[in-house]
Amino acid sequence: MRRTALLVAAAGLLSACQLQPVYSASSGAAAAGLLGGVEVAPIPERTGFLVRDELVTRLETGRGAAAPRYRLNVVLDDRIEGFGVRGDNSIVRERRTLRARYTLTDLESGRPVLEAVAGADAGIDVVSSEYAVVAAEVTASERLAEAIADQIVGRLAIFARRGS
Repeated sequence: MRRTALLVAAAGLLSACQLQPVYSASSGAAAAGLLGGVEVAPIPERTGFLVRDELVTRLETGRGAAAPRYRLNVVLDDRIEGFGVRGDNSIVRERRTLRARYTLTDLESGRPVLEAVAGADAGIDVVSSEYAVVAAEVTASERLAEAIADQIVGRLAIFARRGS
């Protein structure tokens, strides 16, 4: 009896919740329509290539045969800073920070409809092997590109759901 009362109370709380999935049946068409109509401008540098590749992969799932309606321009700020200094002044740890300032532009009017920033950080241990440090920096760059792409696509989906 107590378990039933708890389940009923939990169901009542969940029904009062205003959270809804972005890709639900009611809003999925708007999100998929906007995401499928976005072309991603080229982004310079290796990290830019990685971010663009991740964005294109995520956006092409909703792409139809129609011409793109929006253009996404992304400007990256990729930094590596050393911290955690040993007694001999050598660096023990690095932080790779990737920030993306992006603008979604309506191709018909040429006006920006969304401007935002996404960002992610990764820590890298600096060890005696230079190869290992470079490999860790590359891996961090790849993971940061994925995180930035996820943030941008998520923000675009929310923008579409709110009625672009």
